[in-house]
Formats: sequence, C-alpha cells, structure tokens
Amino acid sequence: MKISKSNIIYLNGSFKKDTENRIDFKSQTTQYGYGAFEGLRSYTTGNGTKIFKAKEHFERLKKSCEKINLDFNWNIPTLIKDAYQLLEENILKNAYIRPLVFADEGMDMVNDGKSHLMMIAWEWNSFYGDDLLNTCISSFEKTNPNSAPIDVKITGNYLNSVLAINEAKKKGFDEAILLDMNGFVTESTSANVFIEKGGKLYTPQKGNIMAGITRKSVMQIADQLDIEVIEKNISLEEFKSADAAFLCGTAVEIIGIKSIDITAFPLSFNDSIGASIQRVYKSLVLDKLSFEVII
Repeated sequence: MKISKSNIIYLNGSFKKDTENRIDFKSQTTQYGYGAFEGLRSYTTGNGTKIFKAKEHFERLKKSCEKINLDFNWNIPTLIKDAYQLLEENILKNAYIRPLVFADEGMDMVNDGKSHLMMIAWEWNSFYGDDLLNTCISSFEKTNPNSAPIDVKITGNYLNSVLAINEAKKKGFDEAILLDMNGFVTESTSANVFIEKGGKLYTPQKGNIMAGITRKSVMQIADQLDIEVIEKNISLEEFKSADAAFLCGTAVEIIGIKSIDITAFPLSFNDSIGASIQRVYKSLVLDKLSFEVII
C-alpha cells in the first residue's frame, strides 16, 4: 500500500512539518536496525475519532525498548494525547499511526541508551482490500527467539518479513506464512494466524511468535462467543488440513485466508468462525459495543 506522508509529524514532544524532519543517517537505528516501533489504528465512531487500544500499544512500545535496553523516557498518557493531536494536525480520522523510537548516532554499535521518539500518521482504510488471501509458505524462517527478542516490535526483526512478502508477491501470492526453526507455523509477515477445525480455533502458542494485541482481542471475542481457542504448536500438515483460516493484526484487522500453497480451505470464510469474529471486531473498533456486551 502506497501511503501519503503526514504534513505534520511528532518528534520528541513537538509537532513539526514533515519537510523539517531530519534523522541522522549514522543512527544505530538506520545502520543496524536498533529501534522499536508500534502501529495504531484510529476510527471514525459515533463518539468521535477513537484510537483502538492506544494504551496497550504504547505500553508495548515501552516494553520493546526495555527489551533492547533503549531508553524510553516518555509518559504514556501524554503520548496518547499527542497521538490524538497528531491526527488533528493532519486532519485525519481513519488513520494508521506509526510511533518509532530511534537511537542516537553510533557507528560502533555500542549503545549509549539515548533515544528519540517520532510519530507519523496517514489515512488508512484497508490493508488487503476485501478479497480473501492466497498465501504461501515462505522459504524464510521466523526469527529465532534465541537470536533476538521476538515478542516485541523491534525494527531489525522485520527484515525476514520484508524478504518473505517480496518473495510471495513475486510468486503471485498475496501473503506469506513463516515457519519457525522447528517447522511449526508462526505467523504471516505482519499478522497472527488462526485456523479453524471442527468448530474450534487453533493458534500458534507463545514462544516463537509475536503475540499481538489484536490476537488477544480475537481470543477475548471467542471467549465471549463461547468458542474454544487452543494455543499449540501447529504443523504445516495441520495448517493445510484446516477447515478455514484467517489473519489478525492492527493493520490487517481480521482477514480470511483462501488458500495456502494453492490448497484451498474447504469451508467458505463467510460461514466460518473467523467471519463471525470479524463482524464483532469491526463493531468493537467502531465503538459500537464492548467485550462485556458482545452477544
């Protein structure tokens, strides 16, 4: 998806024109991928523009920085307020917000802990569109958790996602599914995975995945709808023999998977559990209901 730049960006507590933005190319973030980021969505609701789960996202940004010993000296309630102001400055309602904590200059790779925080925002409607996804198994593995923290959003971790999605696109697929070092399904290049089998949902267990905020929301919705969710290692054979499957994430929301490596899932997505959860999730982000009143 091609994006338009923010007219106004946020940098270290101030709002600036995007044309005034300057990042040192000798930054450890630029040179070595040493940084942390988040992705938030805002929606037009009956109660005004709302950023979905803003507190959880900024808390995870803080956790990401702590995991890699990058200073995080910002107040989360203030960041939430500033994110709303960023939307106002750019006259945005349905938008994607990208905070990035980046490091100071450091060509020697030794961390001095100093960091900066910037945010940009742009209009956002749908990541994939309305069509179901044709996916493939990537030749690139998910990052090994013994190599780097994978339960948080670290800039350098996403190189294999870039490689995987470009490989998939060149082969004519919409998205790639990555396996871990043991051959189990982990996630797509930017979203968590759920499969449906026999009226139950299955999703990869924590350990070798980035267990996302939307993943947690899906599990809460399923609990409210009395749908069993099982977290386990999912083999490629189990994935391909599922009745249906879907991805979930802040950017993608809930999107159905049509096929994996040309093997189509037999259950129509419209008749699947994923479609039911998709409808409830849409109501949640549009502020039409809360978890307590899901029926």
